[in-house]
Amino acid sequence: MGKKALKQFNETVKFLKKQYKETPTVGIVLGSGLGNFVEEIEIEKEVAYGDIPNFPVSTVEGHKGKLIFGKLSGKTVVAMAGRFHYYEGYSAQDVIFPVRVMKLLGVETLLLSNAAGTVNPDHKVGDIMIINDHISFFTPNPLIGKNIADFGPRFPDMSEPYKKHLIQKAKAIAVAHNYDVKEGVYVAVTGPTFETRAEYHFIKVIGADVVGMSTVQECIVANHMGMEVFAISIVTDIGIREDHTIITHEEVLEAAKQAEPKLATIFKELVAAI
Repeated sequence: MGKKALKQFNETVKFLKKQYKETPTVGIVLGSGLGNFVEEIEIEKEVAYGDIPNFPVSTVEGHKGKLIFGKLSGKTVVAMAGRFHYYEGYSAQDVIFPVRVMKLLGVETLLLSNAAGTVNPDHKVGDIMIINDHISFFTPNPLIGKNIADFGPRFPDMSEPYKKHLIQKAKAIAVAHNYDVKEGVYVAVTGPTFETRAEYHFIKVIGADVVGMSTVQECIVANHMGMEVFAISIVTDIGIREDHTIITHEEVLEAAKQAEPKLATIFKELVAAI
C-alpha cells in the first residue's frame, strides 16, 4: 500500500467517472442470495467487474459481478451485485478495494447485507438481524500494512462501527411495517467451511449472535475512510441444532430469497431517510 495503490485507485475512479457522470452518495453491497435487490434500483449504468481496471472478479454462485449505478428513493447510488470474499483466495486488500473506490466516487453512507448462520436460540431461519457491533479476530484486518494518510488515520476508532442513528431509523421502518427485526453482534470467520458444532458453541460463548464470511473487513475500511455504515444479516441457517442435519449453500440462498423483500423495504426506506 502506498504510491502504487493510490495510482491504482485513481485509475479505477477515473475510469468509473467516465462511465457514469453523477456522484453516488450511497453505496450498497449485496450478500449471497440478495442480488435481486438491484431490481429496486432505477439502473442508469452497469459496469462488469471484468471491465474495471484493477478490480478483482467475483467467482461465487449467487453473485453477479457488476457495479450498478442509478437512483434509489431519490438518491444516487452505486451497488455491488456480488462481493469479494477472503475464502475465494483474495487478499484482504482485494476484498475492500471496491469499498475504497465507492468512497473515492463520493459515497458517504455504506449499506451492507449478508447471509449468516445464527447461534442465538431466539432466531429462526428467515429472520432479519440489524448488526450493531462485530467481532473480527478471525479474518485479517484489511488495514495491516502501510497506512495511506489520505484515506484515514493509522489507528481508527471502532467504538461505533455501525451508526446508531441509522440503526434507529431502520428499527422505526421495521416497526412501521410490522417486521420482527432482531439486533445483535456479527462475527466474521474466513470460511469456506460452515462451522463445526464446537465452533458454533465457541462463537456463542464469545458474545456473537450470528456468524458469516464477509462484512467486517468492508466495515473496517469504511470506518477508516469516514463513511457511515449500516448492516443487516439474514439468518439463513441455525448453527446449534439438536437434529443432525447439515447445511448446504443452496439452502442458504433459498432462505435469503425468502427474506429479501423485507430487506429491500428497509434499505429503500433507509436510503430515503438518509
